[in-house]
Amino acid sequence: MSYAFLRSMTRTSKKVLLLLMFFLLPVAVSASTGTIPSIGSVRIEFIIFALILFGVALFHNQTFWVAITGLTVLLLFKFIFDPGFHFMEHLFGETPFIEQLMDKGLRQGEWGIVLNLLGLLLGFAILAKVFEESGVPEALPKYLPNDWKGPFVLLIFVFIISAFLDNIAAALIGGTIALVVFKGKVHIGYIAAIVAASNAGGSGSVVGDTTTTMMWIDGVSPLNVFHAFVAAGAALLFFAWFASHQQDKFQRIQKDANPKSKISWIKLMLVGFMLIFAIVSNFVYDMPALGVWIAILIGAMFSPIPWKEVPGAIKGTIFLLCLVFSASLMPVEDLPDASWITAFGLGFLSAVFDNIPLTKLCLDQGHYDWGMLAYSVGFGGSMIWFGSSAGVAITNKFPEARNVVKWIKSGWHVIVAYIIGFFFLYLLMGWEPADNREHKIHNCPVPECPMAKP
Repeated sequence: MSYAFLRSMTRTSKKVLLLLMFFLLPVAVSASTGTIPSIGSVRIEFIIFALILFGVALFHNQTFWVAITGLTVLLLFKFIFDPGFHFMEHLFGETPFIEQLMDKGLRQGEWGIVLNLLGLLLGFAILAKVFEESGVPEALPKYLPNDWKGPFVLLIFVFIISAFLDNIAAALIGGTIALVVFKGKVHIGYIAAIVAASNAGGSGSVVGDTTTTMMWIDGVSPLNVFHAFVAAGAALLFFAWFASHQQDKFQRIQKDANPKSKISWIKLMLVGFMLIFAIVSNFVYDMPALGVWIAILIGAMFSPIPWKEVPGAIKGTIFLLCLVFSASLMPVEDLPDASWITAFGLGFLSAVFDNIPLTKLCLDQGHYDWGMLAYSVGFGGSMIWFGSSAGVAITNKFPEARNVVKWIKSGWHVIVAYIIGFFFLYLLMGWEPADNREHKIHNCPVPECPMAKP
């Protein structure tokens, strides 16, 4: 660790680093036996990760440095005490990189997730600004109700578009509209509801969320995911009602559209192309960020691109990537047997633990009710602001929401909505596990593949 890096750190992050390093001192002594250190049955990696999450929750004004410091300590621990850890293999997998690029079914390591999140968070920050400059948010008060039903309809809109778009894009579009129609005063409870609506809307669609896309690639039929909308719809009605009343009391929606506003159809078309390219690239290459940036570069020939949005989104992006990579270093090699109880618990775990590795473990294990699992790991991350990529992205616009206590206190309805939605689905449809391995023997990424052998 260089002297320049230490000087750039804040006083809080230095305290966190000293705390973690002090914690590792007895670990170094206990590691003399050659085994990976643990306290009882709990591996040290989990304790370090828990301290990182605690630091993020406690020092909400320094989350960037807490995440970087935590990942640094975690990597040092893996390098020193885990002889089976190979950084390049963890990042790029065992299959040659070129082969992985040619076949998305061979994707290994964390490079795909990291690169995709990097491209999406930065690309969608540009998309949100282009959408704001299109004039559409200023024109929307003309069509939205003037009382609490206005923010309610906006949440439903976010829910619907998230079924077709990435949840990051849906959340940023919803947040951009909210900033305009509520004159810059958006309640933290309503911010949490926007994130929840974007995650809920993507939970039942194989193109609406990274986790559901993973299921589709792994052989799960889109029809076996679709019933997640039953839970998501019930949850939406609950949290949207409370969040809309919170926002209406905090700042009522604009009654009339700005008479000077004009819709820029070129910018609106650019937004549309970015979203379409993201969907196509996600379907073809399992890399929606690629399509977003192709659309941005093409669009730059027809309309100015707000590149100044990128620097503002970099800190939030690096923060999320540090958390995601830290979570990928956890030695989670097994989960409890597949059951509705396990699926229910994974929703709460997703609020603090990246849902992508959790979904991968469930797919390896098999025999889950995939719609119930999609709802749990997708919607569950909404309970805390850093529990999903949509939450991290929207806090770049609303930094005041980076307070775990305020998020939970103001967004309590999201937690209750998760429980209501889950048990509404369970009582209505029960636990219906399905095998996702059936189509793997045909080397086909999706059940409907025409190349599958009879």
